[in-house]
Amino acid sequence: MRGLLPDRERELLEGLGYYRVCDVHIGGPVRLARTGYTGETGYELMMPATSAAQVWNKALTIGKDDGLIPCGLASRDTLRLEAGMALYGHELSRDLSPKDVGLASLVKDHQFVGSAALGERPQEWDQYGLVGQGRRAARAGCAVSLDGESIGQITSGVFSPTLEFPIALARMRPGISDGTPVDVDVRGKSQTMTVSPFPFYSRTRH
Repeated sequence: MRGLLPDRERELLEGLGYYRVCDVHIGGPVRLARTGYTGETGYELMMPATSAAQVWNKALTIGKDDGLIPCGLASRDTLRLEAGMALYGHELSRDLSPKDVGLASLVKDHQFVGSAALGERPQEWDQYGLVGQGRRAARAGCAVSLDGESIGQITSGVFSPTLEFPIALARMRPGISDGTPVDVDVRGKSQTMTVSPFPFYSRTRH
């Protein structure tokens, strides 16, 4: 990232905190956000579409000697899941707010339009991590049960290429302890997964 910026703006990168943004120039105005959603230090660049190809090509040229490899959205989704990060459209939606799914800390003590109404909503679900064995990955929408009783569903799931076993995030009823085995319906076949704390992977744990 440093190589993309003019010398006079590289110091902005050093002081940019997580979930903070600043405005820089890369052949034109660019908004730089330290919001890389992979669990690693990452950045997002926002610019007019007319500048995108130029910035992309410059990044590929600068990063070539360091082994920079372009990747797609599926790679990002796998990495954010290993980091245990909720994603809108999976763990959250128009009908599921952070308070609904045990993620109230994401918006706690922030004043915004709708904060009062959000604070009044009861917590119906909680978010859990699940780990399995083998290579069959549970996917979003798979039903989860405990002792024959339905307790929730998978919101995101993948076979982790880093850890080499299946991992998932699940929306389930509150009060289930780590280490509890649950049954997941994976394409019509019951598969045992175990409730596990997340992140599943971090540089401090591996």
